[in-house]
Amino acid sequence: MNIAIWIISFLAIAGVIIRPFKVTEAIYAVTGAMILLVFQLIKPGEAWLGVVKGLDVYLFLIGMMLLAETAREEKLFDWLAAHATVMAKGSADRLFLLIYLVGVVVTIFLSNDATAVVLTPAVAAAVKAAKVEKPLPYLLICAFIANAASFVLPISNPANLVIYGSHMPALLHWLGKYGLPSVCAILVTYFALYFTQRSCFKTKIETNITIPHLPQGGKTALIGIAITAVVLLTASTLGFQLGLPTAVTGVITSAIVIIRSKKNPLVVIRGVSWAVLPLVAGLFVIVEALNQTGLIQHLTTMLNHGISQSITGTVWIGAGAIAVVCNLMNNLPAGLIAGNVINVGHAPEVVKSAVLIGIDLGPNLSITGSLATILWLVALRREGQTISAWTFLKLGSIVMTLALIVALASLWI
Repeated sequence: MNIAIWIISFLAIAGVIIRPFKVTEAIYAVTGAMILLVFQLIKPGEAWLGVVKGLDVYLFLIGMMLLAETAREEKLFDWLAAHATVMAKGSADRLFLLIYLVGVVVTIFLSNDATAVVLTPAVAAAVKAAKVEKPLPYLLICAFIANAASFVLPISNPANLVIYGSHMPALLHWLGKYGLPSVCAILVTYFALYFTQRSCFKTKIETNITIPHLPQGGKTALIGIAITAVVLLTASTLGFQLGLPTAVTGVITSAIVIIRSKKNPLVVIRGVSWAVLPLVAGLFVIVEALNQTGLIQHLTTMLNHGISQSITGTVWIGAGAIAVVCNLMNNLPAGLIAGNVINVGHAPEVVKSAVLIGIDLGPNLSITGSLATILWLVALRREGQTISAWTFLKLGSIVMTLALIVALASLWI
């Protein structure tokens, strides 16, 4: 029975990562969950329990996707990218920095998935307007900063909600734990990216850039995003779960923009990647089935043994191992399993922090590491750009490793 669960789970997760036949990732996750149910490898009640565990994540994703799609539809991100291009004043170095800063802000307040999906087309349009000869270095920003800045706030990455679940730290406590590691990760990622791509910044870029008109809907979306950030920061400070506030503010902002712009709501609704929701639900069910095999208990025993031997060693080995595992099975299911282990094992705070950093930064190693990176790859191809898995891996091995080492080291300061 345990072997069957492992095989089905492995194939389902492999399907999510590899996407055979170009079928959406959700199909493989849901199919895997359904096979587990059909062959009675997981009881309906246990499967439902797995689905319900993801409620806060679903609500969070709904709110963030609505906000991001509304902002995209109203050209807010194109407007921001164009301003960054104008502010570069013909300097490729400065344009790289400005786009990076925009990516940091979008990731922090709209989540890493929004950066991958929405900012990538905007950056592609900006570098095209600037007549940049080699746009890929600028587009790489959207992939790497989506993960590097994804633990500044709890809302910056759905994986954060998965790991902590109902035990999410209050905002001030979160900033105290992750503020310095986040700054370190963002800075190291920037310098590593810049150093590896510096040969592409020797030419001047176009300075005569036309700033697109930002419609009233775009301004409303910007205000809505700001209000959402305040609401979520307040909820986080008070220790509330973030899913419901995100969903409410996202729905209200989208509704106001649609009504004021007199647009068909289906335009925004159709643009949202709704398939993400059954994908996440399917993964929750698969992880619940893996729990039945004793995986969590086994990993918890290993964790507790490591902690009893050396907390420092557990921090470094645990974070490094989970960073690599993210690229073998994607950081969402890895985060689900890791969250169960650290909560059952009652791990020290520094170990929990190290695991979360590994989950969030680890995906910068490969194109299969996180949902955000996979979504970035899809957006990249739509813009006529490609990058091989090997090329990304070579770059990611430098960028991710340096950022992870420095971020973990900062936990001891």
